[in-house]
Amino acid sequence: MGFNMEISAVLSKEFKVNREHVSNIISLIDEGATIPFIARYRKEMTGSCDDQVLRELSERLQYLRNLEKRKTEVKESIALQEKLTEELTAHIDSASTLSEVEDLYRPFRPKRRTRATIALEKGLRPLADILLRQDIVSGSLGDPAQPFVDAEKGVMTWGEAVNGAKDIIAEDISDDAECRKKLRAIIIQKGNLTSRAAGDEDSVYQMYYDYEEPVRKIPSHRILAINRGEKEGFLKVKIEIDEEEALYVLFDKFVKEGSITSDSVAEAAADALKRLIYPSLEREVRNELTDKATAQAVSMFAVNLKPLLLQPPVKDKVILGLDPAYRTGCKIAVVDKTGKVLDTAVVYPTPPQKKVEEAKRELKLLIDKHDVAVISIGNGTASKEAEIFTAELISELDKKVQYMVVSEAGASVYSASKLAAAEFPDYDASLRSAVSIARRLQDPLAELVKIDPKAIGIGQYQHDMPPAQLDSALKGVVENCVNSVGVDLNTASSSLLSYISGLSGTVSKNIVAYREENGRFKNRKALLKVAKLGPKAYEQCAGFLRIQGGENILDNTSVHPESYEAAKKLLDLFGFSLSDVKGDGLAALNLLIRQMGEQKVSDACGIGIPTLCDIAAELQRPGRDIRDELPPPLLRSDIMALSDLAPGMELTGTVRNVVDFGAFIDIGVHQDGLVHISVLSDRYVRHPSDVVKVGDIVTVYVLSVDTGKNRISLSMIKPGVKPDRS
Repeated sequence: MGFNMEISAVLSKEFKVNREHVSNIISLIDEGATIPFIARYRKEMTGSCDDQVLRELSERLQYLRNLEKRKTEVKESIALQEKLTEELTAHIDSASTLSEVEDLYRPFRPKRRTRATIALEKGLRPLADILLRQDIVSGSLGDPAQPFVDAEKGVMTWGEAVNGAKDIIAEDISDDAECRKKLRAIIIQKGNLTSRAAGDEDSVYQMYYDYEEPVRKIPSHRILAINRGEKEGFLKVKIEIDEEEALYVLFDKFVKEGSITSDSVAEAAADALKRLIYPSLEREVRNELTDKATAQAVSMFAVNLKPLLLQPPVKDKVILGLDPAYRTGCKIAVVDKTGKVLDTAVVYPTPPQKKVEEAKRELKLLIDKHDVAVISIGNGTASKEAEIFTAELISELDKKVQYMVVSEAGASVYSASKLAAAEFPDYDASLRSAVSIARRLQDPLAELVKIDPKAIGIGQYQHDMPPAQLDSALKGVVENCVNSVGVDLNTASSSLLSYISGLSGTVSKNIVAYREENGRFKNRKALLKVAKLGPKAYEQCAGFLRIQGGENILDNTSVHPESYEAAKKLLDLFGFSLSDVKGDGLAALNLLIRQMGEQKVSDACGIGIPTLCDIAAELQRPGRDIRDELPPPLLRSDIMALSDLAPGMELTGTVRNVVDFGAFIDIGVHQDGLVHISVLSDRYVRHPSDVVKVGDIVTVYVLSVDTGKNRISLSMIKPGVKPDRS
């Protein structure tokens, strides 16, 4: 479907974006421009919409286009049945959701064989119409029904005729769009979702064995938990409503008083509600609840993924990666400042071998030999023992060495992948995992993009999510992060390049192949020599690829090649040249622009003000990394045990995961503590993500410690401070 003026109007209203800007966004998307490219390099056309708004608008655009397509299909189908009226057409055209369209189409949809269709085959439609009119006020019900007794058609008595007619009426009532809409609203506004134990077996779903909560209030994480318990056979779940109120909706429209057929219509209405309407609407509402919960979980996953990927790298340090294990020993990999593997080893400080002193000697040699500054420890099996060993080792060293426990989620997935095998063909999977653990501290973004985002270990219920929906959302986050940071064209892996705007997996591999064959890229224009990288792909990707020490300093900025002339005009305007684009040579540029006036400067350069501001920022800090502006990761040199914790103790920790009910914090005791949403702040918190994000360094206070269950309750409210929930 092409451009639609009505759709642009709807999007403009919903997103509060200028109508012209919405039209431009739709055109850019239809032309094949990527979201990162539109967000960064077409700000004048979009009103400077950020990538999140653009993605949501793009998704909504697709929904509205699918809605319009479905409306057309429905009208065509009804027209073929010669039942399409002007009134019905108007109702379909004004429908704002797919469910509304399907409700309107329901009476005309080809039906499977039902009790009503069987009754229709027996010729009972006229009787159904007679009963539904409810205009017979005296006599017997058998009087209008007797003429429809027909042994050849299988109607043996007038009672069977009436029952068949009621089946037809029940289906007619169940197809009524107006009643379905009212009943759906009752379920959503007044219904209670209930769950009961399906048997006597204990399970993690114990709290839901006798549970009830209003449909309109139940939070997403509980919906997903109850769904999983039902799927695993531990729970029986249903939505309960006031049946009398529901019946009133049907009786009010279909049942009249004073007729001998009224009771039959009332019975048909009750049958329609119980047998046809309610089971259908209950499924619909539960599906809607699940869809919303899924959307919230996917959103939460995306919210957590972004700061995780954008964690500041530990730059210019040699790092020792330690992948803990018991029987097979701890795998060691030392990587240099660029991530190149310098050395590998296997040591056995953990049970059952417990060769602690031997392991210390070997690691001390590696630390001295390669001038290791930081040890990165995976948080999987044997991590606690490995952390205790590392803290003891560091205390015995003459030089400053720190460590950090990093999430090794996905490291085993990566190490067993074709990508890892191609990168390290001579290493076994466990050594590849040690390399990954070292690199994800050194440059989290470059390493984590090699791993399926679902395996990174953040969010909730990711394995219950629709794969396509989750993959799409997470790919968007990774794409946004990679393009926000930019990529070094001469060192990036094909995995990292594949997330750059406009680059496919094949073209990314071709870039690496070209680099290996021809040496370093000296300028961005050389990209056009890469196989299958044409002008359109070049337009989309060039601004996000950096070349350090190349022929043109602008190639090491996010200034797009299409704006190089504008950048030079800007420099010329104030007596600067490209040679000044380094150090603090352009520190006064912003002041000079303000003095002359942004509009006057942008007119002189032939660009809009948003692009002018972006170019000025890049000229003053070429090669900048947005991650450098964030707090560095929290490195440690000692360790505490769970038994060292006491209520009221103040600690510094790192946010590891944010969920709907709180945040999990690494406080250096191997077991993450939970800050419940109620104690995240002394003020009202709508959602934990409004207060903290993954990677944040926070101050917390110990509320309680359960050593038996390895549970730590924390608070971010200082003891003695009275919360203000107003």
